[in-house]
Formats: sequence, structure tokens, C-alpha cells
Amino acid sequence: MPGRMLFRYTREEVGKHNRTDDLWVIHNNKVYDVTEFVLDHPGGADLIVEWAGKDITKVLNDPDSHEHSEVAYEALGELCIGEIVDNNTSTTKVATISPQSQVSKNYTADDKFHSATTNIQSDLKEKFLDLSRPLFYQMFNCDFTKEFYLQQIHKPRHLPYSVKLFESPYLEILTKTPWYVIPIIWIPVVYYHASMASENLGLNTISVLFVIGIWIWTLLEYALHRFVFHVDNLLPDHPYALSLHFTLHGIHHYLPMDRMRLVMPPILGGTIAIPIMRAGYFIFPESITHALIAGAVFGYICYDMTHYYLHHARPFGQHLQEMKTYHLNHHYKNYELGYGITSKFWDKMFNTVL
Repeated sequence: MPGRMLFRYTREEVGKHNRTDDLWVIHNNKVYDVTEFVLDHPGGADLIVEWAGKDITKVLNDPDSHEHSEVAYEALGELCIGEIVDNNTSTTKVATISPQSQVSKNYTADDKFHSATTNIQSDLKEKFLDLSRPLFYQMFNCDFTKEFYLQQIHKPRHLPYSVKLFESPYLEILTKTPWYVIPIIWIPVVYYHASMASENLGLNTISVLFVIGIWIWTLLEYALHRFVFHVDNLLPDHPYALSLHFTLHGIHHYLPMDRMRLVMPPILGGTIAIPIMRAGYFIFPESITHALIAGAVFGYICYDMTHYYLHHARPFGQHLQEMKTYHLNHHYKNYELGYGITSKFWDKMFNTVL
């Protein structure tokens, strides 16, 4: 696992990087390039932009401003690019480090360059998986415990690209889903079921059932997230079970800002949807089921689009900004609470509000 070069900067040099497309900050005399993290900040981009090019040490430690978890500090550590020196020292290379290693204080004779050796095996153990290689094979052949696995996937990593899950390009493409694929695939499904319902039901009846279907989806959204994707404590302590969990949802907590693995792949969505739809046909008359499915699938589309939006956009309006903070706190503070994506309604009903 390769290291990266650190440099020395003066505060004046850091202060020049004060735009949203080029944003550095200082924390405890270390320099961090947080450009790629601005829109992903749980507290909103404005809190970071306000301190662009400045020292955030005091504000980061101030719980009245915005409380930060241990995971947040670890994520910040991976963005370190250098350290602060006095104004008389020009920018020079400092060290080659891994994200978890510390910069050595044993300077060379000229005090301009020093190195810190990365213990690759130790780093891989701490970092859980080698992000330069396909992840599924590593999970399938892992020898770590469930406790270690759960600890690691809930310490988010951030990369500017999508890591490989499978070596096979045919399997790999099935795990990557651009956000716009969701409406392209599922809106025709909504139209089909609404059309089938219209053969025997009137518009008013379909409209009511459609809204009920959306409501049913909100409960499914909560239940799937809490009892299927977060079945963490009930997982067997076995590589096969951990691999399945990682593929379904663990990878999203491990790499929460991976744009290609944020919305649900259509194959997975269909696999989950088919038995639920079959149950609907068993319980209700066919026309009623069609209308309910149309509403539920529409609710799902809104859910997945909202999920992507909360992760990667600057939300418009108070509700969406609140839900962005709420959901990212689920990732960065407490994954055992805050299961709602579009609203907190069911979290409030079942006492899992974060």
C-alpha cells in the first residue's frame, strides 16, 4: 500500500487555498486538503467554506459549533497533505506516510527532509482491506473476526474514485449504478402498474392507493435498512456471511461517498422487490395490488434519488439540509440509530431517532 508525500507550508501559503474548488484548512499545525469533502460534510458545506484557508483547531474542538466523532477525525487524517512551518521556511517535502502512520520528528541533518517507513503489513491490518485490489475476494477469504469487521466498516474511508469489488468486469459492472439509472429503469415499472390498475379502477381510487403505496414504501425503507441491511449483531461470524453483508450494505458504510455504489443496483432492487410484490398479489386483489405497487415503486425512486442527493449535493430547503445532517450522522456517529432517509417518521415511531 503506497504512502504519500507530505509538504511543509506557511500559514500564508495555506491561506491562498480559500475557494470551494481549492480548499485547505489547518488543524493542530497539520494542513488538510478538504476540497473533495466540502459537499459531503454532514454539517453542511457552509461550515467548512467559512474557514477556508484558516486554522480550524478551536472550532473543531468546540461542541457548541459542530460536534465531531472519532470517525470524523480519522476521515480528516486521510486528507492530510502537510504541516505548518514558520514564514522563513519554504515549501519542502517532509515525509512519505500511510494514512494511519505518524510523521516522524527525527529530521535529517539539514532539517529539510525526513522519512517515516510504512509497515505495509501493519497498515493493511489496521486499514482492514487493500483498496488497491478487488474487495470481494479479500472478504471471501478473510480471517478476521466479525467484531473487527463491524468496527472497520463503520470507520468510513474516502477515495476520489470507485474501488473494485470484483475482478471480473462483468460482475463489477453489475455493482456500479449511476444515479440516473434508477428513474430510467423504475419509472416504466410505475407506469406499467398504474396502467394495469386503470383497467378496473377509477382515477380517484388509483390516486388514493398510489399514496398508500408511497406510505407503505416509507415503512419498507425503514424496515429494510434496519432489519436487513443492518442485521449486524445477528451476523454469523463467518467469511461467507461477512462477504454477503459487505456486498449488500457494508461497502456503503465503508466507502459512503462512492458515487457509483450509492443507489441500489437494479438487480438487487429487483431481487428484493419481486417477493414483496408477490406477497401483495397474494393479500390484495390484482388491480389494487397494481396501484399499490405503482405508489411503492415511485416512493422507492424518490428514496434512492434523495439518498444520492443527501450524500453529494448542497441541499435546498431546511428539511433536506436537516436530513443530510441526520443521515450522514448515521454514517459518522451512530450506525445503530437514524435509519430514515427521506424522513424521521418511523425512527420516531420505533424510538431510533439519532
